[in-house]
Amino acid sequence: MDCGIITSKIVLLLLSLIFWAAGGSLVYVGSYVIKSYSNFDNFLQDKYTFIPAGIIIPVGVVMFIIGTVGCCATLRESKVGLSFFLLVILAIFAAEVTALVFGFRYQSRIKGNLEQSMSDVFMKYDGENSDTRAVDYLQSQLQCCGVQTYLNWTTTPWFKSINNAVPISCCKGNNTQCTGKLDQLDLLNTRGCEGTLVQLLQDVMSYAMLLILGFAITKFFGTLSVCVITCKIVSRSGYEPLHA
Repeated sequence: MDCGIITSKIVLLLLSLIFWAAGGSLVYVGSYVIKSYSNFDNFLQDKYTFIPAGIIIPVGVVMFIIGTVGCCATLRESKVGLSFFLLVILAIFAAEVTALVFGFRYQSRIKGNLEQSMSDVFMKYDGENSDTRAVDYLQSQLQCCGVQTYLNWTTTPWFKSINNAVPISCCKGNNTQCTGKLDQLDLLNTRGCEGTLVQLLQDVMSYAMLLILGFAITKFFGTLSVCVITCKIVSRSGYEPLHA
């Protein structure tokens, strides 16, 4: 057995192990993206931002299963198994490229989609409805207040209805002395939520895209290795028995 085919086998066996690890990682990352975005679902009008995560979760499940197939096919030098493994690698590679394209496309649209939708949700704040819970969660988790700045609250119906005060979720930490009055600025988070939320969502998307890119590169080398082994098998098929 020559050096080329040994090296290719080692690469494919490593790729099979990577498939198992990558499968679990992609499912985790996809779930993490969906969970992160779902926490702020009220502020996202464009639901297509969930597409990359919707692609990589099933891809991750398939990769975990195919890792076993690739390992067996490599060890047995099965033309059928290797051909199937190659097709799967190419299909997963295409799916990952698609996820990357959607990720790049919608990452740049996050800011534009958030600005108007956040303003609309903040205007609906009344202390009781689902929009209220979404805003309170956003402000307490990101330690922010208002859309661009805490002063945005001064234009909302809520501000006037409770004697010119912002919601308690604008208060720093669990300060019991904070009433939301603007004369207590030292007790309030004054930074707006839009910039922080945009950065958070873009960071989550960037993390997911970098992981997908890394796995896509491994698929490229895996494809080359399958081709090398298959060519070697075909070249000696006339005088050595093959395992089907």
